[in-house]
This record gives sequence, structure tokens and C-alpha cells, in this order.
Amino acid sequence: MRNVNTILGAGGAIGNALTIELSTRDKEVRLVSRRGFELPGTRSVRADLTNLSETIEAVKGSKTVFLCAGLPYDHKIWEETWPRIMKHSIEACKRAGAKLIFFDNVYMYGRVIGKMTEKTPYYPCSRKGEVRAEVARMLANEMKTGGIRASIARAADVYGPYATKTSLPYLMVFRNLLKGKKAQWLVNARTMHTFSYTIDCAKAMLLLAENEASFNQVWHMPTSNPGVSGEMFIEMVARELSVKSNYLVLKKWMVALGGIFDMTIRESYEMLYQNEYDYEFDSTKFEKYFNIEPTSYSLGIAETINFLKTSQ
Repeated sequence: MRNVNTILGAGGAIGNALTIELSTRDKEVRLVSRRGFELPGTRSVRADLTNLSETIEAVKGSKTVFLCAGLPYDHKIWEETWPRIMKHSIEACKRAGAKLIFFDNVYMYGRVIGKMTEKTPYYPCSRKGEVRAEVARMLANEMKTGGIRASIARAADVYGPYATKTSLPYLMVFRNLLKGKKAQWLVNARTMHTFSYTIDCAKAMLLLAENEASFNQVWHMPTSNPGVSGEMFIEMVARELSVKSNYLVLKKWMVALGGIFDMTIRESYEMLYQNEYDYEFDSTKFEKYFNIEPTSYSLGIAETINFLKTSQ
């Protein structure tokens, strides 16, 4: 019987959290990545998702496919690569008869006044947001025409266990305070911001995979509301670590200056609106449908610090 759970783009924060959740439930897990990323108790497969034949081969025999791929933070790479990855993932799932769950972000919404919900229209105000809107529409069109059974699992900025490579809360707050340095925040530490917890996202994706009625929809991953300001987030982390809540706010001109020397910083400039204005992500639909409560920021921060200390 076909019962393989395949993670395309293994090795990232959500992919790793999802792998652990699947493994603890004795699920068969196949990790697909270009470099052959491995975790105990799983099968590792090397494949380039920009190559159709390799993607098809990697997905063969799968029951559910989780698309959790990440790309270098470069809009040119995104424009060229993301549509191909989505096209190939859809085709591979069609041929395998597999369900597809795409882990997505909120870039396609652009700046939203008020709460972001599953009904928020796409008005991207960044080049990367335009790409995310394009690939989300590609999958949505396939769902509408019945070409594939799929779900879009959309999350806010993430923090939590396994989120160490690209997570700004980790890079700017957890890591710095753990090293005895000042925390950092972007643009404005007093605007409100919601953050999705990695473990909540992983568990939520499994709930979607196991609920047939949930497919062919967009779902916001369970996220604690109301959000927190940067100042509040830093204070909670500092309190948990028993250190002073010292921090530096990086203004837009500072980010622009840093972008002269660093491409990733340069690419992040167009996304600063997410910190300049309130960022309210609403997951009421998911919470009510599955009758669950998201992890609180205080508990999520405590669990993240425990993970960081025990994994070093």
C-alpha cells in the first residue's frame, strides 16, 4: 500500500519539524533535496526540483507530498526557479496520484491594513511577493480545475525549534542574547507582529494531510493572537534567559547601507514594510475547524531556548 510521506526541499525549519512529527507517529518519510539531506529513520533522495524527471522520480509511490522548498534570498533566482519548482511538483503529484501540501508565506498579500485572512486579496508590493503570488495562483488554478488534490498551508514569519538558518527572530534576537550581545530588530520595535511557531505549523500540516475535506483550500497555520511588538518579543526572550533586554533598532537607512555590501541584506530591504507597519496574521479558520489553540509566545520562546541549548 502506498503510504510514503515525501518532503520536497528537506533540511529547512518546517521540513525538519515536519520530519520529526511524522517520525514520532511511525510514518514512512522520504526526504528530497539536492544535497541528499539526511535525518535518522528516514530515506534520503537526491533530486533537483527544477528538473522534471528527477522530481517525478522522487515523488513516485508517495501518498502525500509536502513542498517546503527554500531558495536563496534573491528575487532573480525566485523569478526563474519558483514557477519551475511549482510546475514540476504539481506534475509529479499528478503522475503519482499524490496529495500536495504547499507551505507558503504571506508575501503575496503585500501591505495589509488590518488582519490577513485566507480571503485577503493578493496585492504584492515587492518583487518576491509577485513571485509568491504567481506560484500560489498556479496551484490554486490546478485545485479549481480538479487537476490535483492540494492545500496551501500559509504561515506568518516563523520562529521556534529548527528555525535557525533564515529566521530573523533567531538571527537577531535568540542568537545575539545567547551570546551576550544586544538583540536587534528591524525598523520599528513597537509595531505589532504575529509569528507562527514551527511545531504548530508542522502539526497543522499533518492535520491537513489526514483530513480529506480540508483539501483544495488555503489555510492559515495556527498562530497566537494578538501579536507582539519587537520590544515585547525581545523582553520575553531576555526574561527566559535571565539577561537584560538590551536591543538595537536597525533603521531603513542602516539596512540600505548594509545592502551595499551584502546581497541578502539588500534583498531584505523591499520587505521592510512588514516591520514598519503592524503585521496581523489571523488563523481563526484553522483554529475553529480543528478546534485547537496555538502555542503562546511565552511557551514557544521557552521551548525554542531549550531546543537551542540542547542542540548545540
